[in-house]
Amino acid sequence: MPPLPEPAIDTAAFSAGLLDPERAAPPHVAGPHGKSAVKRYNVYRNNVTVSLIDALADIFPAVLKLTGENFFRAMAREHVRASPPTSPLLFRYGEDFPGFIAAFDPARPLPYLADVARAERAWLTAYHAADADPLEPARLAAIPPERIADARFAAHPAFAVIASPFPVFRIVSMNRDLMDLAPVDMSEAEAILVTRPADKVTVTHLTPAAARFADALAGGSTLGEAAGLALETDPAFDLNGALTALLSAGAFAAVAAPDNGGDDDRFCQ
Repeated sequence: MPPLPEPAIDTAAFSAGLLDPERAAPPHVAGPHGKSAVKRYNVYRNNVTVSLIDALADIFPAVLKLTGENFFRAMAREHVRASPPTSPLLFRYGEDFPGFIAAFDPARPLPYLADVARAERAWLTAYHAADADPLEPARLAAIPPERIADARFAAHPAFAVIASPFPVFRIVSMNRDLMDLAPVDMSEAEAILVTRPADKVTVTHLTPAAARFADALAGGSTLGEAAGLALETDPAFDLNGALTALLSAGAFAAVAAPDNGGDDDRFCQ
């Protein structure tokens, strides 16, 4: 007599219960010889949750250091239950964790924590971004002076700017062991430029004005328009210094300047 077919597994019910400890094990989950597998399912359910919490801890080490192990894991567990993975790529998990932290009431005593998380998420995104050669400064120098204000830039695929009303660059750097611990003025606004011009992610300190300048350029503003926005933020904005820092960090992949009345829109790397 041929063996009886195994009962079909309701994959939707199986998956739905993995992140909900209150949900009963799916009725068709069974072990060898048809024995109940509720305990096995619960072990597997716990392992899934722990694995996702561990993944968040790996992605957000500065957040972990700032909150402490117990607080972080409790917060991460709430996030895991509220936001299960939507991609099979584990490095994509946690893209909405900074927003979760911003709305997580127990984290309110650390108002800078969500910005730290945004910077760390941008770090991992930059690591996995598409490869591209950074813009050579000589390309910009080759644009005639009368056209330079109309130049537009294409951001490098790894480009990200995280601006904060807090000293986010130093908070992140000190809690990722990139600089020594030191007192900081929590009322001082800072921004972080995240790039990956080669194989290694780099972070660069930006002033609020430089951050607005960089974001405007990445968003399609001309050099002249972006400079105007930065000067609104800080009348002492150093255009040459900011542009040099952005080019040195590999923030852009190409530049274009209109020619003959704006007909030439092509980018040059």
